Amino acid sequence: MSQIIPVASGKGGVGKSLLSANLAISLGQMGKKVVLVDLDLGASNLHLVIGQKPGNAGLGSWLTEKSEFKDIIQPTDYQNVSFIAGDNQIPDLTSLKYSQKVKLMRNFKNINADYVILDLGAGTHQFILDMFLLSPQGILVSAPAVTATLNGYIFLKNVCFRLLYTTFKRGTPGRAYIDQIKKDPAVMQKLYIPQLVQQLRQVDPQLTQIFVNRMQQFRPRLVMNMIEDPKDADRATRIKTSCNQYLGLEIEYLGLMYRDMLQDKALASQLPVVVYKPQSVLGQGIYRIADKIAAALPRAFDEAFNSESINADNFQDAAEDANEDYNFKLSGIDDLVSGGSLTQGEMAEMIKAQAYELTQIKKENQLLRSKLLKASEQGFKV
Repeated sequence: MSQIIPVASGKGGVGKSLLSANLAISLGQMGKKVVLVDLDLGASNLHLVIGQKPGNAGLGSWLTEKSEFKDIIQPTDYQNVSFIAGDNQIPDLTSLKYSQKVKLMRNFKNINADYVILDLGAGTHQFILDMFLLSPQGILVSAPAVTATLNGYIFLKNVCFRLLYTTFKRGTPGRAYIDQIKKDPAVMQKLYIPQLVQQLRQVDPQLTQIFVNRMQQFRPRLVMNMIEDPKDADRATRIKTSCNQYLGLEIEYLGLMYRDMLQDKALASQLPVVVYKPQSVLGQGIYRIADKIAAALPRAFDEAFNSESINADNFQDAAEDANEDYNFKLSGIDDLVSGGSLTQGEMAEMIKAQAYELTQIKKENQLLRSKLLKASEQGFKV
């Protein structure tokens, strides 16, 4: 049975696709059979990293047409590595139906390979969280930058809440208790999972123990990219401390990758770094990560946890709400500051960066508004 390795990030631009592609090729060079999947639906560009021609068959065409899943698994120029393109025929993750998601999960599990690497989109959309939970050993790619650290932590927090809500189904005492707490955002913001577990044991001990077992099985792995100084690696330890203290989650440190302009040259050449310059610092960092994955014993969730049924309960869970919930994001900042992962100065830096992004968005909106007004005026004249 193949090992599924989802690769995710809390925000874009931290090297998630770079790691996914080079990891697949590195494992292939070890003699492992690997299938690399572009699951950044609607913004698929993983084929550019490996120099693969898009072709006519991809996940979009398979979901919209009646074809065999095996027909979209394309060979590549790299030993033991196959590729599934995530073409842009799927414009939005929210356009996927529940049956399509289940169909995807089932086929990923049945792929005949040693490893199936899923390059997920950035962010905390429910589809991404569910795909990350296909394995208890997913990889989170982050960077030392303050915003990357915050978004990486918030991603893991969303995944934990997703696991919580899929354990406590509707109609259970534990679910009723969680829904009651959720009505007060101020309480929810400051309620940490270890603390919540203690309270849930009083109202729903059986499901609480199941959730605790699943959290113990869940061991996401962290890769820190864009390292410029050895001390930047300390950020990984601080994220681990915050995850343990506030989420009750143990994460594993998988490796680091130094910032290197070589990756831009490799991308321009449409060659992966481990092929373009395998002896480079970046290339050797990727090989070390691949060695750890190949040597690691596979982990699995308990058999009762069927990830294919994750989406069957159409509720507005905490993970979904958190995608646009300001209070939830504030709680993430508070966790990292309290745990020592962010200093007050770094938090101020992050707020300034977000304020700048907000200003840019406002400018774009004003520009679009003026264009729409001009277009409407021209329409009236006609």
